[in-house]
Order: sequence, then structure tokens, then C-alpha cells
Amino acid sequence: MSNFYEERATMIAAGDLQEFVPFGRDHCKHHPNALNLQLRQLQPASELWSSDGAAGLVGSLQEVTIHEKQKESWQLRKGVSEIGEEVDYDEELYVAGNMVIWSKGSKSQALAVYKAFTVDSPVQQVSWFEFYVDVKNGFDDVQIILLEKCICILQSSCINMHSVEGKDYIASLPFQVANVWPTKYGLLFERSSSTHEVPPGPPREPLPTMFSMLHPLDEITPLVCKSGSLFGSSRVQYVVDHAMKIVFLNTEPSIIMTYDTVQSLHSVWALRRVKTEEENVVLKFSEQGGTPQNVASSSSLTAHLRSLSKGDSPVASPFQNYSSIHSQSRSTSSPSLHSRSPSISNMAALSRAHSPALGVHSFSGVQRFNLSSHNQSPKRHSISHSPNSSNGSFLAPETEPIVPELCIDHLWTETITNIREKNSQASKVFITSDLCGQKFLCFLVESELQLRCVKFQESNDKTQLIFGSITNIHAKDAAPVEPIFFSASLYCLKVGKVFIPGLPAPSLTMSNTMPRPSTPLDSVSTPKPLSKLLGSLDEVVLFSPVPELRDSSKLHDSLYNEDCTFQQLGTYIHSIRDPVCNRVTLELSNGSMVRITIPEIATSELVQTCLQAIKFILPKEIAVQMLVKWYSVHSAPGGPSYHSEWNLFVTCLMNMMGYNTDRLAWTRNFDFEGSLSPVIAPKKARPSETGSDDDWEYLLNSDYHQNVESHLLNRSLCLSPLEVSQMKDEDFSQNLILDSSTLLFTHIPAIFFVLHLIYEELKLNTLMGEGIRSLVGLLVQLARDLKLEPYVDHYYRDFPTLVRTTGQVCTIDQGQTGFMHHPSFFTPEPPSIYQWVSSCLKGEGMPPYPYLPGICERSRLVVLSIALYILGNESSVSEESSQYLSRITIEIFSLSLQGFTLRDLETLPFGIALPIRDAIYHCREQPASDWPEAVCLLIGRQDLSKQACEGNLPKGKSVNVPSGTETEEEDDGMNDMNQEVMSLIWSEDLRVQDVRRLLQSAHPVRVNVVQYPELSDHEFIEEKENRLLQLCQRTMALPVGRGMFTLFSYHPVPTEPLPIPKLNLTGRAPPRNTTVDLNSGNIDVPPNMTSWASFHNGVAAGLKIAPASQIDSAWIVYNKPKHAELANEYAGFLMALGLNGHLTKLATLNIHDYLTKGHEMTSIGLLLGVSAAKLGTMDMSITRLLSIHIPALLPPTSTELDVPHNVQVAAVVGIGLVYQGTAHRHTAEVLLAEIGRPPGPEMEYCTDRESYSLAAGLALGMVCLGHGSNLIGMSDLNVPEQLYQYMVGGHRRFQAGMHREKHKSPSYQIKEGDTINVDVTCPGATLALAMIYLKTNNRSIADWLRAPDTMYLLDFVKPEFLLLRTLARCLILWDDILPNSKWVDSNVPQVSIEIELPCSEDLNLETLSQAHVYIIAGACLSLGFRFAGSENLSAFNCLHKFAKDFMTYLSAPNASVTGPYNLETCLSVVLLSLAMVMAGSGNLKVLQLCRFLHMKTGGEMNYGFHLAHHMALGLLFLGGGRYSLSTSNSSIAALLCALYPHFPAHSTDNRYHLQALRHLYVLAAEPRLLVPVDVDTNMPCYALLEVTYKGTQWYEQTKEELMAPTLLPELHLLKQIKVKGPRYWELLIDLSKGTQHLKSILSKDGVLYVKLRAGQLSYKEDPMGWQSLLAQTVANRNSEARAFKPETISAFTSDPALLSFAEYFCKPTVNMGQEILDLFSSVLYECVTQETPEMLPAYIAMDQAMRRLGRREMSETSELWQIKLVLEFFSSRSHQERLQNHPKRGLFMNSEFLPVVKCTIDNTLDQWLQGNNSIVSGSHLFNFAFVAFVFFSELWFQVSQSGC
Repeated sequence: MSNFYEERATMIAAGDLQEFVPFGRDHCKHHPNALNLQLRQLQPASELWSSDGAAGLVGSLQEVTIHEKQKESWQLRKGVSEIGEEVDYDEELYVAGNMVIWSKGSKSQALAVYKAFTVDSPVQQVSWFEFYVDVKNGFDDVQIILLEKCICILQSSCINMHSVEGKDYIASLPFQVANVWPTKYGLLFERSSSTHEVPPGPPREPLPTMFSMLHPLDEITPLVCKSGSLFGSSRVQYVVDHAMKIVFLNTEPSIIMTYDTVQSLHSVWALRRVKTEEENVVLKFSEQGGTPQNVASSSSLTAHLRSLSKGDSPVASPFQNYSSIHSQSRSTSSPSLHSRSPSISNMAALSRAHSPALGVHSFSGVQRFNLSSHNQSPKRHSISHSPNSSNGSFLAPETEPIVPELCIDHLWTETITNIREKNSQASKVFITSDLCGQKFLCFLVESELQLRCVKFQESNDKTQLIFGSITNIHAKDAAPVEPIFFSASLYCLKVGKVFIPGLPAPSLTMSNTMPRPSTPLDSVSTPKPLSKLLGSLDEVVLFSPVPELRDSSKLHDSLYNEDCTFQQLGTYIHSIRDPVCNRVTLELSNGSMVRITIPEIATSELVQTCLQAIKFILPKEIAVQMLVKWYSVHSAPGGPSYHSEWNLFVTCLMNMMGYNTDRLAWTRNFDFEGSLSPVIAPKKARPSETGSDDDWEYLLNSDYHQNVESHLLNRSLCLSPLEVSQMKDEDFSQNLILDSSTLLFTHIPAIFFVLHLIYEELKLNTLMGEGIRSLVGLLVQLARDLKLEPYVDHYYRDFPTLVRTTGQVCTIDQGQTGFMHHPSFFTPEPPSIYQWVSSCLKGEGMPPYPYLPGICERSRLVVLSIALYILGNESSVSEESSQYLSRITIEIFSLSLQGFTLRDLETLPFGIALPIRDAIYHCREQPASDWPEAVCLLIGRQDLSKQACEGNLPKGKSVNVPSGTETEEEDDGMNDMNQEVMSLIWSEDLRVQDVRRLLQSAHPVRVNVVQYPELSDHEFIEEKENRLLQLCQRTMALPVGRGMFTLFSYHPVPTEPLPIPKLNLTGRAPPRNTTVDLNSGNIDVPPNMTSWASFHNGVAAGLKIAPASQIDSAWIVYNKPKHAELANEYAGFLMALGLNGHLTKLATLNIHDYLTKGHEMTSIGLLLGVSAAKLGTMDMSITRLLSIHIPALLPPTSTELDVPHNVQVAAVVGIGLVYQGTAHRHTAEVLLAEIGRPPGPEMEYCTDRESYSLAAGLALGMVCLGHGSNLIGMSDLNVPEQLYQYMVGGHRRFQAGMHREKHKSPSYQIKEGDTINVDVTCPGATLALAMIYLKTNNRSIADWLRAPDTMYLLDFVKPEFLLLRTLARCLILWDDILPNSKWVDSNVPQVSIEIELPCSEDLNLETLSQAHVYIIAGACLSLGFRFAGSENLSAFNCLHKFAKDFMTYLSAPNASVTGPYNLETCLSVVLLSLAMVMAGSGNLKVLQLCRFLHMKTGGEMNYGFHLAHHMALGLLFLGGGRYSLSTSNSSIAALLCALYPHFPAHSTDNRYHLQALRHLYVLAAEPRLLVPVDVDTNMPCYALLEVTYKGTQWYEQTKEELMAPTLLPELHLLKQIKVKGPRYWELLIDLSKGTQHLKSILSKDGVLYVKLRAGQLSYKEDPMGWQSLLAQTVANRNSEARAFKPETISAFTSDPALLSFAEYFCKPTVNMGQEILDLFSSVLYECVTQETPEMLPAYIAMDQAMRRLGRREMSETSELWQIKLVLEFFSSRSHQERLQNHPKRGLFMNSEFLPVVKCTIDNTLDQWLQGNNSIVSGSHLFNFAFVAFVFFSELWFQVSQSGC
């Protein structure tokens, strides 16, 4: 009998059971590819586990059923969500034939196909897999390691990988793969061994059998093994043993289990990255066998392999495949040009190419498998040169061994036994852990029906694993089941007895159903133990694979033994598979499968916590035994419901402590709901039908009886209470002695103490009141028995009505108490959390509070935070507030780091929460902007937490213009602007619409010509067309300005091409609106007139794309137009992509493709774009690309390429951009010579020489940007002197260097002689000097650039060059520029000012006036550069005055002396300067100027002037007001290129300056708009900012108030930015720590989240603040708080909780008195106005507590404790001092409320004590009154002292 009972006791009822069919199987049938693959009815899997030991893929593929053609397999894992939160579903990978189906779902979520893949050849294996990619963060070059999740599919010749992000990789395999294993680092391959691989000659080295691949684009490299010191020293070598097979691989810890087929032994290895020394050993070990001949053998191996790979050998080699794929050698210099898989874009390979793995050792072919390298490698200096390298000649010059990446270390091998069978390979291996977290590696040896378990643990320094001894368990199959609440438990399912309710009826039948009175579902789910088939192999569930623990002496026999008989139907469990969490699939012998759920260890939170604590305190072995017993009781068939679980737990625990629960009055009355008790209760004789006295006793002791006894009716009927029960109790107490032999007897004090700590922990959670009451019964019983009076008293004070002071005591044998283990931390006085906090508030010394790690987390947090807050260190309390604030900050930080959230705070009792809330309240006032998200959430600053986790503005679709004009407005290219923000910035007027009207070029223009009588119709048409031609000059100039206006405003959809608005050059003539067209042939239209205009149009469209958009190479190519006439637009689009940084994604192949087409515009756009994208990087590949287009950078002997002139200009500027600021000597030397490049004999370099010279000068300036006289290593080039010569002229120097051959013969056309042509070289040289000495304040160079001050010298200088010289001089003397007209005039030389004097003959008036205006214009332009983007008022006024002056000059009669052209040029320059200063601000005065000039057409107004005016307009509204200009060196260089003050005469004019360079302004634009967004409504709003400037030499540190949204000044000028109150919560961004945080905010659309304060309205709703003022006045009239109407609350707060509170509790209803309404209204009012809405529950709780006390309904003292703590907090020393420090700050709780609370309680207790005679001394109420009085008497004394 006992044996039978042994098995019974540990029977466990499994949860719901469902039939299991892999989801993929059904999906496969309907899959389109499955037409020819009709799935047959699958055979049972019994043939699967063949006994030849090769059934090994258990970890990943647990079943392969082989048909003639079709095999299927699947595997399951726990669901992994995209975001990373917990999900409870299974994912399934199903393979059949060529298909892989990945599905997700569970019983609560329907299964759905996630991905389905079809490949070309049958899938051999599939698995989930993750690999790491290093990504450089573009912002600050931080290495980020990204995890790519993918799925890998193994076919016979290649392996496919598909990542979740959608990337696909295909890697070819150089050999037949037997198995692939995903590891922590990458993939591990096992090469399948074939018989005919044995090499012909004997002295051969075997090839490695295991290989690794870390990334799909990396090499496959052999695995190294470091075997244990069998012979004293460890050896490092490749894994070459064919007998070694991997049977299991685990990622965490990273270990491998292998099986040696020869020795029949399992071993465990650690897998890690290889160390360099091991790499070196392997790469050069040559004496493998110790014989000299082996040296030769290793190299002959290579030769042998090579002969194989050429196909000479008669046998087919597994390597043939490899060599054909890698027949071309991969050059190491640029691995990116040959990507392994055609489906990967080159960029992917490029990004990977920087990893050492690919860059260093990529070689082709099999030769690299030679395992000893004799050839000295130039790349790896670590490989020593082998002394006898005579056979080096065997090797191909480039063969180099592949460097291994992973290594395995030997850890453990099982012991050798004599009777080991040949094929005892483990068919299933897994790691599991028992209930106490000890880990086991288990492997199932099927042939011997054994599960072997090895215990292992980490060593103390965490570096290695230590393995223990083996335990064998008899089992047919096993599977690990995941955490049943603790850690994983091991299920060894043998063959019959997890109770599985409700297997399908036909499979098992029962003779009679079993008695289970408690559940109505008997008929459906009768528990049916599955039949026992295999003799003695019974199924057991083991929690720890240690056999001797299965003693269950105290758990009595189960009911079931006499009730069930089984009929055997021949269905039995055949195997177990697919364990996920606590679910497993059972495979039955008839081929069907069922999935069952193993029950959890406990469902109620209370029981879980208690179990965890007890497990924590007990020794491991005893803890395991205790948990096993509890589990088998709890999970017995027909397990407990939620309520009775606690009772069951108490009974089980007390039994294990030695109590006889059946005779203990307290536990005897537990109701176990039916069939539970038999599991615990001792087996009794069957009761007779007549009943017995015991039943009567049971009734008398029941709670029901006691309730009836105290009933009023009972008293009125004068029924005397029955005395029987008392008698019985006494009778019981005689013989209740604890059984000291039980498991937990010696640990009773320890268990009692941890349960007491849990009791204190639960007090801190208001939701666990029920649990506290349950726990207190158990604690009182234990405290009495352990004779701990202080504890009993403690519980009595907490629950006076629940705890009886006397009760049944169980005696503990005095002799046995010595054996009891009293832990060291046990205290005779009970630790009480409330008492501790109270003493802390009073400032008394307290012993440290005990805590259990992981269990009493709340107590720990509360104790720590209150200690920090109240005590701190005594000194810092009385000092300055700043220090005090930092202390609070620490406290709040520590709370949030521990994962403490607002929800946790709400469940703390209000007295305990108060100090924490107070700290939060103080932190909320002045947080820092860089606090972590969790902290911000905790202090209730959602604005900050949202800022911490995201940025970009909610993309509001732009509000379109009213419907009438909608159709026309569709495509002007300006629809995607953010209207919400622009309407906030410019709310007063419609200037944005006006700008759109001025800049649109997609609609026909109005051609208004009056037909005079003398004009014939034909002439009139010509007249109209001529007028249209004039207007078109303006239309063609618009796109540049439009590009500025719409800069970075659009995120394209990757599936649609970018819309490029049409450039419309037609007109409409009123009154009949007839179309006027230039193509009618009536007038001559210049050829190619629109080519540059289209280019600019393309740039403008491309610049709309924001840098943050997701764009790839394919999308860029996809935008390529079909029609050739759109090629110019596409060229511009490419340049724009370079300027916003997206062109780096374009594949090198495509760049090459575009350049070979030979389309001039495309080349210009591409070269400039690529260079701008690689600004200042000295990128080699781009340098090569540019050099091809610059003859001077090619070697002198190279063939002369016919490169168009404009492309050369673009390439030269490109060189300047790529080498910006690097002072690269060779580049500088070439560019210096190119400024003065003479024209050649064959008419080359003769046209447009000016633009080339200028480009060379600009490029030279960029290369040496700002280096001044510190040009290291260039002193021999005499750069400044040479530039000076280019500027003023002189004798040409002899051309030095390698290009002198080219310039021997002079040009036949242009006779320049040997002097320098200053007209060509001057502009470039002047600007080069300006950029080299930029901001250096170098006086000597500046004096070279001073305008000549005699008439004679003035005649020698072109007036235009005077503008450039003045500009250059001012840029060098940067700090001397002052924003006033006096400074501007100071640049004009004396001689020019004296114009007004009577003219003497030698004064040329024209020269003087031209010089004058140009010098003024130059000074104005320098002013624009100096104050670019600053909105400096003095600079604006000064420039505006000059602009007005020039406009009056233009209309003055003597304008002809200066020349209208010159005046227009100067006006345009001044206008551009004005726009630079006011960039992005949309200033109205500048807009009026631009609009006026827009209307001027005809006359001198050519294309270039229109271009300048509309660029000024664009700068004024740069990026829709979101961008401004920077004054950094590189920005100034870019602006000099873009705003070069010589404008083209017509649309195809590139003679003096290449038009494409006008777009380089983008490099100077930076986002500086700060947009406050209300965190509650998520809408942009107004907010007041206070900006603090750092002090400089011109001004002190100053503060300025701005109304955001606003453009900020340049960040380097600022010290801090603050969002000011009173409407919004304050927020400080401190820039002294660095500007990174603010820069990232600005780059994400400048969104700064702000939060409205209570009672405030936004500036939009209440611009003057009058409505809010109303709120303020009410707040100051406290006496009238009653008059506060709940309706007005909406003006104070938008919090839905407060609004509903006002709605339901502050309006008169039937059952609420006026008094309580007033109270609620005033409390609500208080909370809202003081901005402490979180205090509302605390106020109400205090009120409720007082009322309850008054009504005498209180049964426990915790609420009194809370009130006591609140009063103590407000009278505490630290709080009083804080009030003195901050008298202004609102009180956290109303000062009038607290004394009222105190008095009310006082009065109540007085009444109680005034001898209300109705209180009977024995009743509960008296107990309570007594306790409450004692409790509060301590408080009065202390409060009255503090004078609260």
C-alpha cells in the first residue's frame, strides 16, 4: 500500500487540454506553392527517433518525419513582441518542403501567419536567430550596437536570412552543412562528413568540421577548440574530429554540448570569441604531429584542395561549390565592390566593410583553408615568419588562412562507464532549474530510457561554470517547463501520471465518475490518469532532480485510490515536445497530439509572497522539500479555488511545522470547498450513517454559530449561549504538543519573523487589507506559542477587534526549544514600519529597519526615502534651499530608479505617502531638463517625460487654402509647410500666403500690355511675347527662393516619387485670358534658356526633404524621370539630396552610372551633392571621383579627358568642400596654382575663365578656412603673397611642379604675355585671403585689402573688386564690425567722400561714385555676415537705412553717373545682407522691400537681380521660419559661395560664378525654432521664455524675455533657457553643461513640451491673462472659498478625474448633507488652486476616518496611525524649517484643516471615555476605544508642544 501511496501523493492535475495541430500544416495546404506538394496524412512520429544516434537536432527541430518526398517539422517558442513587453503567446516555425511558415498566437489570441517564405530547394533546417550590427550614430559618432532579429533557412547549398526589419541576405555555403545552430554571436555550422573525403596521401591534415559566421555578409570561419589539460597543458586547434557531434547549444550561458560517437561520451564546452593569442597559435601551428614532414603536408593540403576545386579529382568535392562562387578574387582594398549576395545593396556591404572580419582577410577560393601559413603576411604582423619557408612557393601569393572568430573551451565530460552502449547519444538536451534556482543541464538518453541531470553553477568571479555530479532519473521522455512562479521546474514526464482532465472520450473510458461535490462540471472533465503501459515506468513530476526528496510522510493518502478503475484502450503518451513556459505538447501513440498546461505554484498574491519569503530564509534543501510538498498539495486533482488557497497554505505550513491542524480550534473551521481536505486530513474511518458528536462540535465552532449567538433576536429571546464549545476548547488545549520531528519545526522562529516582515510590508499597500487580516491569525497563533508577548501585543494594538488576547496555546516541548534555530536578525521587539516612520519624523534615533531583499521592496523604499528626506544629514536641513533641493532630488531619483511609479504611490497609505508627495511637490517646481523619463513621470511632469522619450511634431496636414482656389494651389511645391506653427509665429497677418504668391512658379503670369491704336495685331502679339520674355526672367529666378522657403519641411513617402512642381513659362493676357506662349516662333528665344531654371526647380523640390526622412538608394533611383527633358530637374534633385545628407545612401554603382551618361547638369549636381554630403571628411573615394574631373589633379602623363568647363568648376568647389578646414597641403598647392591657370594653346581654358579662377579661390579658402598664419607645412608655398600678387597683378611666376609641361606654350588666341590677368584672378584671390584669415583680426593682411585712397590708384581697380576687398577686409577684422552707419562710412576712403567738392579735371566723377557705392555695399554685406541670423536691431536699422538710400539713388536724376546696373547690384547686395540678419524671422519691412522689387520688371532688371531679390525673400522665411543662419566659419564659407555679389546677366550665364553654387546656403542653415507644445492637447502653443546670454566683450550677462515659438539666438551665445511661469510649469535648459540636449530638441522640429498649471489658460485663449487673474483673486479670498462653484473648475484644470469629482461630489444630491458638500468643495478648491490634486484622496481619507471614528465603526488602528503620521509630519522640525526657508511657497496641506482634525478626534475619544455606560467592558468596541486612546495620548503631548 505504501508504495502505491507514494506514487499517488505527487499526482498533479494538469490544466486545460486542447488538441494540437501545427498551424503551418493547414496553411501549407492552401499556400499557392503547395499545389504539387499535397500533404499526406502524417505517420505517427514513432519512426522518428531512430536509434542510430543521429536524431540530434533536438534543440531546434524536434521531429523530422521522412516521407518519400515530403517532410515536415516545427518548433515553438515564447512569443517575442516588437517593443519588448511581456507577451503571452507562442510563435511557431513550421517547415514543409520548400516552405517555412512563421505564425504567432495562443489560446487567447488566434494564430495568424506572421511571415511565410518559399525557397528554391527543400528546406533542411530553420531557426530563429539574432546578430549584432555596429552602427555609427551620425550625430556624435557613438558606436551603437543594434540587434537584428532574423530567421535563417538552411538549404543544401546556401543559407537565407530574413530579418524582421525586412532585410534579406543569402550566403552561399562552401560545404554541405549537416546542422546549423544559432549562437549568441552568430551562426555555427557543422560540416557533414562524407566518406570519400579522405585525402589520397597519408600525411594529410583533416579539414575543420565546425565553422562560424558572425554576420550574413561575413566570411565563414573555422571554429577553434581549446581542450582541457588531459596531458598537462591545454591545446588550441581547429575542430577537426568527425566523431564530435553537437547535440545542444545554449545562448545564456553560452555553452555547447557535444557527443563523441567513438567514445560514446557527452562533453560540455563554453563558446566565446577567440583571443588574439589563440588566433596566432592556430594560424602558425605547424608541427601538429610533431614530425618535420608535417610541415610540408600542411601546404600540400592547400595544393590538394586547389586541385579538387579545379575539378581535376574524379570524386565530387564538397568544395566545388565554394570555389565556383568565389572564383574572382576579392580585393582587400575595397571589399565593398563585390558583395556576396546580389540582393544586398552595396551600402550594406560598405557599412560592414569596416569590420575587421571582412576588411582584412577576404580572399577567394579554397586555398585559404590551408591551416599553416608560411608566407609572411603583410597585413598581419602577428604571424611570425616560419624558418623553413622553402615550400612557400606552393602557395598562391594571396592565399591567407581565414582567421577564426569563435573558440570553444572544454568544461566537462561525463565519466566513462563500462556498460555504455554504442549509440547512447542524447536525443534531447535542455537547461532547467529547480524551485530554488539551482541550475541543471539535463540530457535524455533514449536508448537507456534515462534522463541524466548535471548540476552546474557559476564560479564566484562569474568567469566560468562549475559542474557537479550526475543524477539519473528513469524516463522515457522529458521536457523543461518554465517558471511556475519561481524559477523553472523540471518535468520528467515518464509515461502516465500528470492528471490530464478530459482527454477525448473515445481514447480512455472510466468505469464510474468520481465524487467531486464542489464542481458542477464532473461529466465533462473527469480526471483520468492515462493508462500505465510500460510496466514500472511511472510518470512523476520532479521539482529538483534529487531522488531522495520524495518522502511525503505527512501528506496523507488521496481519495482516489478506491474510486477509479481503468480500461486500457492502447492509447499512451509516446513523447513530449515543444515546451513553452508551462505548456507542453504530448504526442500520443495514435499520432494525435494534445497540449496541456502545468498549473502554477500559487495563484493568490499573498501565498506567493509568503512562499517567496520562506524560501528565502530556509536552507536550500529544506526549501525545496517544503515547496514540493506544498505544490503537490496545491495542485492535487480538483485543486483549490482562489479563496481557499490561503487556508490550504496555512494548514499545509502548520502541518509541516508540527501542528496537528485538525485539532487546533482556529484552523479546524477552515472551509476547504469539497474534496480538498482529504488530501491533508488524516484518513478517518468511514463515518456511520447516523452521524456522530463531531458533526455537532463542528457546527458549534463555526463562524455562523457565533454570528447567530450575538444576534439581537437571540438576546431578546433570552437564549443562553451554549457552553459546549468552551469546554471543548479547554479539552483540546490539554494535548496540543508540536511534533518536533517535522520538516520545518526547527525553523519556526525564522519563518515567524519573515511572515511578520511581510505583514509590515502589506501594511504599506492599501489594496492588501484582506491579506493582512488573513495573515494576522497565523502570526498571533505562532507568537503565542513562541511566548513572544511584545508581538501579541503589537497585533492586538493593530487589530483590537480581531485579535483576542487569550486563545488556545500549543505547547512546545521544553526539551525541543533548544533545537529551534533562532536567526541572528530576530528581534524581541516587533519591528513596526509605522512606528519607525513616526520616530523618524519626531527626530528620535531608530535602529535600522530589517528587510528581505526582493520581497519587502516597499518597506525598503519607504524607509530609505523618508530617512533621506527628513533626516538627510542634520547639517544640511537648516542650510540653503539649493542644497536641500538637491537632497530631495536624490531621494526622488532613488525612488524612480527602483521602479517606483505613481501607481505605487497611490496605493501607499496617505500618512506614509505624505512626506514622499511633499518631496515630489518641491521637485516639480524646478526640475532639470535632462532628468530621466521615469523621474519626470513620478514628479508629475509629463512635459519632461514626453520630451525624454520623443520629439517630432505631430504632422498636422497643412490647412489648404479655401476650396475655391484649391485646384490651382495643388502643385506650387509649398503645400507641406507646417501651418499650425507658422500661424502661431505670424498670427497677426497673412504674410505667409503672400510669400507663397510671390514665390510660386507653377501658374501662368499675367501679361498686361495695352494695345495702342498704331500697333497692328501681329506687332501686338510680338509685344505681348516680349513682355512675357521679360516676366519669364523673373519666373525662372523664383525656384531658388522657393527652395529656401520650403527647406526641410517634408517627409516623403518611400513608395511615391517626389512631386516636382512644373516651371510654367506661359502667360495669360487679359481681358480674354488668352494664353501667351514663347514657342510660337514670333520672337527669338535664347536657346537652353530654361535649363538652369529647371535645375534650380529640381533643387528646390529636393530640399523640401527633411534630413530625418527614411530614404534609401532605391528610392533615389526610382525618382529618375522617364523623359530626357526632365533630366535637369533630376540633376538638381540629386544636388539637393547631397545638401540634406541623403546622397551618402546612393550606391557607388549608381553614382558611376550617372557620371558615365555624360549629362553635364547631372554631373554638376552629383559632384556638388556628394561633396556637400561628405563635408570636411577628406573621404578618399569621393576625392578620386572629383579628381577625374580636374585635369590638375591627374598625373601629367594621363590622357586628357574632355570634361565640360562647368563640371570642372563644380569639381574644384567639391574638392574645397571635402577638404574643408583640413589645410591639406597638396590640395592647397594645386588650387593655388589653378587660380592663375593660363589659357592653353588649343583654345582650352579660354572661355569662362573667371568662374574657374573664382572656384579655385573659394576652394583654396575652404581648405585653409580660418587657419590664418598657422598653415603648418605650407610656409614654402607663400600662400598669402601669391594671393596678393593674383589680386594686384604683376609678373607671372614660373609654374613649378609636375604640370609645367602643360603650360610651356602660350595660348595663340589670348595674348596675356607673362603678366597676371587681374580681371580673372582677383575675385578668387581676394575671397581666398578673406577665408584663410577669417576672424583672425590680422591687421597686416587687412591693410593689403584697404581701398586705395588716391584717385590715380582708384583708376586701376575695377569698382566691383572694391566691393570684394572691403568685404574681405571686414571679414578678417571680424571683431571691429559695428552695427552703425558711422562704421559703414568709415570704410570709404577720403578721396571718394570729397566728391561734393568742386570738380577738378583729374577727378573722374564716374569712377569715384562707383567706388563709393561698391565700398558701401561691401561694408553692408560684411555687416550681414557678422550678424547673420541674429535679428540684431541696430544692424537691421543701419542696413534698412542704406537700402532705402539706394532706392532713392535709383530714382534720382544723377543715377546715370553711377550707372543703374551698379546701383541695382548694390541694392541687391544690401537687401541680401538685410535678409541674412533677419533670416527666418519674416520681418515685415524687409518683406515690403522684396515685394516692391518683385513688381519691378523690365529695364535693368535682369535674371540675376530677380534671383538676388527672391533669395533675400527666401532667406527671410528660411524653412518656413524654422531655420536661421549660423556664423560659424564653415557657414560663412558656404554663404560666400551662395551670395557671391556678382549676379548672372541671363539664365544661362555662368561666366563669373557657377549658378549651382547659389544653393550652398543650406550648409549655413541651422534649426533654431523652439516650439512649445502643450503636453495635454499635443498642440503647439505660446509660452514665455527667459533667455540668458553669456557675457562677452561687448555686453554683460543679460536676460531677455521671448514669446515662443521663437527663433533662438546662436546657442554658443547662451547660458540658459527657461520656460517662465506663471502659466506653465517652469523648466530650465542649462547650456553651460553642453548644448547637446537643446540641439537634439531643435533638430526634432524644435518641439519643447510644456504643461499648463492649474487655474491657468493658454495665451491663445486668454492673451491678457485677465481670466486667470480672476482665479488668482478667488484664491486669495480664503474665507469665501465656499462661494466657489464647482462649474468654474474647468477654468482651473483639465484633469478628467477632478472634473468628475466636481460633477458627482460637489453638487447637491439627495443623500449628501450640505456640510459634507461644503467640505468637498473647499477641499477640491484647495487642491486645485494649490496645484496638489494628488492630495484630494488624502483629505477625503482623513475625513472618512474621523467620521468612522465618530460612528464607532472602526475596527483597526491603521487609519489612526495615518492621521498621526500626517500631524507628526507637519510638526516635524525639518518641515518647520523648510517653511521658514520658503515662506512664499504654498502650504502642501491646508493649515486650518489639521487642527480641526485633531480637535475632532480629541472630542470623540473624550466622549468615549466619559463613561458611555452602553459600552460593555468585554465588547470589541471597548478594546478599540482603549487602544485608540493609548495610541493618541502619545501624540497630543508632542503636537501641543510644537504648537501646530
